Amino acid sequence: MRTATVTRNTLETQITISLNLDGTGVGRFDTGVPFLDHMMDQIARHGLIDLDVHARGDLHIDAHHTVEDIGITLGQAFAKAIGDKKGIRRYGHAYVPLDEALSRVVIDLSGRPGLEYHIPFTRACIGSFDVDLFSEFFHGFVNHSMVTLHIDNLRGVNSHHQAETVFKAFGRALRMAVEVDERMAGQTPSTKGTLTA
Repeated sequence: MRTATVTRNTLETQITISLNLDGTGVGRFDTGVPFLDHMMDQIARHGLIDLDVHARGDLHIDAHHTVEDIGITLGQAFAKAIGDKKGIRRYGHAYVPLDEALSRVVIDLSGRPGLEYHIPFTRACIGSFDVDLFSEFFHGFVNHSMVTLHIDNLRGVNSHHQAETVFKAFGRALRMAVEVDERMAGQTPSTKGTLTA
């Protein structure tokens, strides 16, 4: 089983994340940011990743540090769980619709951090959640998981739908990328022979 638990403590946040890349999509979330919990549940359910996220942060200021640091810690846990990447598919992609919204996410477990992020949100907040924080979450994830990630919301009017299609597609792209390819028989899917920086 490809599992990891990472704890990250700073003066701003205290976060523990456990994940199982070979899970069944079971999620437990206690972050103090309800809309982020809802989005993390999309990753777990659609990625078939068991995911337990516990966070305490300086929410009396705003949600920025908590959301960013959850992205960082998730990236660290993912990098630990995926290990040497031998025998995996490496690449993953997904298109996900929700009513009028449609998003595409493409991921490469390349060993190089990179994010192309294009979500033209139709409003600045979903409830009390500042949509700018999604960019911070994904930057934190890619910089610490060492993956290349392309996120495109292709259409959408309802910002909740836009966000939800992105996170569902992200979960499904992860699921594809981490899947074991029996034809690789323990080989590294790279002509360089390595998927580290």
